[in-house]
Amino acid sequence: MPSPQHSDDLGPVLAPIRGAAPAAALHDPIGEIVEISGGGARIRMEGARLKALQSDPDPSVALSGQVGSQIKLQSGGKWLLANVRNLRMEDGGMVTAEIDFLGEGDEDEQTGRLVHFRRGITSYPIPGDKIFPVTGADLKQMFAAEDRAHIEIGTVYPTKDVRGALYTDSLLGKHFALLGSTGTGKSTSAALILHRICDQAPDGHIVMIDPHGEYSAAFKSNGELFNVDNLAMPYWLMNFEEHCEVFITSSGADLQQDRDILAKCLLAARAKNRAAEGITKLTVDSPVPYLLSDLTNAISNEMGLLNKATDTAPFMRLKTKIDELKQDPRYGFMFSGMLVADSMNTFIGKIFRLPASGKPISIVDVSGVPSDITSVVVAVLARLVFDYAIWSRNEPQRPVLLVCEEAHRYIPADKTSGGQAVRKILERIAKEGRKYGVSLGLITQRPSDLAEGVLSQCGTIISMRLNNDRDQAYVKSAMPEGARGFLDAIPALRNRECIVCGEGVAIPIRVAFDDLEPYRRPASADPLFSELWKQTGEEEAIIGRIVKRWRNQGR
Repeated sequence: MPSPQHSDDLGPVLAPIRGAAPAAALHDPIGEIVEISGGGARIRMEGARLKALQSDPDPSVALSGQVGSQIKLQSGGKWLLANVRNLRMEDGGMVTAEIDFLGEGDEDEQTGRLVHFRRGITSYPIPGDKIFPVTGADLKQMFAAEDRAHIEIGTVYPTKDVRGALYTDSLLGKHFALLGSTGTGKSTSAALILHRICDQAPDGHIVMIDPHGEYSAAFKSNGELFNVDNLAMPYWLMNFEEHCEVFITSSGADLQQDRDILAKCLLAARAKNRAAEGITKLTVDSPVPYLLSDLTNAISNEMGLLNKATDTAPFMRLKTKIDELKQDPRYGFMFSGMLVADSMNTFIGKIFRLPASGKPISIVDVSGVPSDITSVVVAVLARLVFDYAIWSRNEPQRPVLLVCEEAHRYIPADKTSGGQAVRKILERIAKEGRKYGVSLGLITQRPSDLAEGVLSQCGTIISMRLNNDRDQAYVKSAMPEGARGFLDAIPALRNRECIVCGEGVAIPIRVAFDDLEPYRRPASADPLFSELWKQTGEEEAIIGRIVKRWRNQGR
């Protein structure tokens, strides 16, 4: 943009206030518009006027005109609100800035104050229109949650009493992402948001995938906790692709041959079950119980039909892998012979909290799941959520929120990595879930490692501090234009502070999260080396107990 030319008539309008409290001149303009574009404008302010405002007791007024703050201007009987993106010093003590339009509100005839604020603008200002500071009262009107269902998560920066709210229906209806580098308070903030949702909806349905076992401590009172000891997820719930990821170890030319054998034998094993009787469209994907022994017998029968002994290798590979899973106690939560009963109704009811019975959230702790099948376990849970929503379209709707911690593990940008089943289902939920009442909440510390396009499917982005340049650039590209001034502050955010943009808020906001009660916090606190390294004693007994648990593969 060309550099603005100074106007001769600005002197009296922008004269700095001398010998008077800034509050006395609150309704005086602090600058004017010099250039307009579609989404924003360039303004000019007097540096001395901005400095005078800094001592105002109202924090909103004190920050007016600074980077990341808001300013307002009148146009056509409406107040337009804008966000300051950058500042630049010009000759004669003048400061130029670029602003992004946020929304507009009406002017109250009695007080002249901002009322009925809404996102977006219907009429543009023209060069020469005056700019005014935004007051705390203006911010209260801007961030008022009105009558819409909402949860309060903290205090809007820079105020001390304006509450930051998220609109529940928009937040959940169009997916959300919580981003932040390690150590910024991401886990506690995620727990806070989920607690607020649970408090508002004690009969809700939330499934959270917890890869580190952090959240069980936070939801003891209002959640159902599952881990390898009590998950009891039947192996036959897997579809064909998930079976392939678990049972097939080959690659290259052998892969397709193994898949063909598994498909034929799996269908035969499912067909033997009573539940398959009367099903005219039985497929390898049908969630019908079957015995693992029936599957291995079907493989043996197929192998017996061969004439050449050299062709038995793919059959033996499959049998060996299945036998290995049956005998390894680490896989007992999924491949135990006790799980052959038709428990699908019970399993869906307990995981999806149907009914919730005052515990609307399921915490599925997958930290004890063997790493080679963790992605399959997550894939099965995510697919059950989605398939349930699809097949329940003619029933009373029960929307489900699926929250994925460490989401970059399951939807990686690298398409060649393992775990394709979980990647496909989570990408599908991101694209189509809201049509069926499935909401997705993604939590990650490395947004740049997420698959391209998934973040842009999230209607609300809650970004805490991100230290990595690549992550910052990735988040900026996924956020709306009007939030650019806020996004520049991402590297400067304090712990437990965030910037929220998108559908869940009226306009982009910077919020300091509320403190969460200690008993509602996840077990994610950093160890205090300075304290813990002063403690000593009972080392032999500690090691003995640890080794015993280690060997038993249990807690």
